[in-house]
Amino acid sequence: MNKEFLVYLVIVCVKILLVFGVVQLMVISMIWLERKIMAHMQVRLGPMRVGPHGLLQPIADGIKLLFKEDIIPEKASKLLFVLAPAMAMVPAMLTFAVIPFGDAVKILGYKVDLVITDVNIGFLYIFGVSSLGIYGIVMAGWASNNKYSLLGGIRSSAQMISYELTLGLSLIGVVMMTESLSLVDVVNAQAKLWNIILQPIGFFIYFTSAIAEVNRCPFDLPEAESELVAGYHTEYSSMKFAMFFMAEYANMITVSAIAVTFFLGGWQGPFLPPVVWFLLKLSGCLFFFIWIRSTFPRLRYDQLMHFGWKFLLPLSLFNILITGLVIVIKG
Repeated sequence: MNKEFLVYLVIVCVKILLVFGVVQLMVISMIWLERKIMAHMQVRLGPMRVGPHGLLQPIADGIKLLFKEDIIPEKASKLLFVLAPAMAMVPAMLTFAVIPFGDAVKILGYKVDLVITDVNIGFLYIFGVSSLGIYGIVMAGWASNNKYSLLGGIRSSAQMISYELTLGLSLIGVVMMTESLSLVDVVNAQAKLWNIILQPIGFFIYFTSAIAEVNRCPFDLPEAESELVAGYHTEYSSMKFAMFFMAEYANMITVSAIAVTFFLGGWQGPFLPPVVWFLLKLSGCLFFFIWIRSTFPRLRYDQLMHFGWKFLLPLSLFNILITGLVIVIKG
């Protein structure tokens, strides 16, 4: 085993641990930030008791959930019941393997790319991995042996498959202009002009579909408490329950990172370091998710499916058609 390979292996392992740690830290921070931001929007204080301005509230919640009794229903499919929370969480983390956070830098004489791995099929990898998250929710609903959980799982699978279609189609226009499936090439192509200027319809479709894909309000039908108790995670408790919510926040960070990469220029920006630009844009997208939750009421399920299939899908196909025509005319 030569020295170059060992250095490469160490660098990759460090990048994996660093990205995983930062994403988990962002998940914990988002739990607190969402509660505080929504509280201020509604003229409340939010968490205030644990730590200064409630900063330690996520840690207190984590300790509480860790020590709560872990209940598995007697007639549940135990293996699938245990696997479901992990199946919901892991795909969100795997997606970050191809997200570029900045341009290459030199560390101790070695060139280090600020992406875990730059593959030439990064676009396909993202949707191949992220689509696995559906199985976690469906497994949870099926394995719980509870009709409310099953209904939540079925509704979720229909919703996520529907909006994943428009989510993918919304990015086709960017891929057509970039002529590459590599996310690094997508960012480099935005050095002069961000794709949100060239693809405003695509960005609208993407962000709307992303809200539905990660089950956020006003599209949070899989866990509609008023109708389904709590949907697919009705029978879950302790850390298994927490993992589903961590998966939701991790997915929210994932789709925001993809939005930054495809539409907002990635790490591109003046004066500040590339990583700082990426994190600032990512924070703006995450704030928008919270803002939407604080603003709009939940839709009915028939309105949700009608909006996806009869409005967003034709609009995404129209966007691809227009993009293709512009490319042909300019070419």
